[in-house]
Parts: sequence; structure tokens; C-alpha cells
Amino acid sequence: MSAAEFAEWMAFYGLEPWGSHYDDLRAGVVASMLANVNRDPKKRADPFGSLDFIPWNEHSRAARAEAPILLDDAEAQSNLIDQMMFPKRQ
Repeated sequence: MSAAEFAEWMAFYGLEPWGSHYDDLRAGVVASMLANVNRDPKKRADPFGSLDFIPWNEHSRAARAEAPILLDDAEAQSNLIDQMMFPKRQ
């Protein structure tokens, strides 16, 4: 590949980027559209965005990162963990 051809490919990439990150973003657009079409606005008022469906993205990671719930009582902490991991069915 000549330097001129390499420069052309660099310029083309600047206009039309490609690669797995962009493929994931395109898939996220489709996934968010499907999720929004089937979304219950009463349960979730805010629409989904394409970045909500890309697990490696910083936006998704920050949305999932919540502060841990730490209780003073060890028994209450154990009960909370039990309820979160094994919800009781009614």
C-alpha cells in the first residue's frame, strides 16, 4: 500500500468510520427502537437510547453502577441479600 493510498483510507475513515464499535452502535440503534416500540411509558417514562444496549460503553457502565446498600444490622443485611437474590413469588 502506498502512502497516498493510506492517506486516502485515513480520509475515508474520517468520513465513514467502521469497525466493531460502530457496528455495536448501529445494533444499539435497532435494539433501542424495538425496546421503545414495546416500552410501557407508565413504567419507564424515558425512552431507551442506543448506548443503553452497548455493555462496554461508559454510559451503560455508569448507569449500572449503584452504591451498595449497607445496613448496620448483619441479620437485616443477610435478609436483604436473600430477598434480592431469591425473590419470594406470590
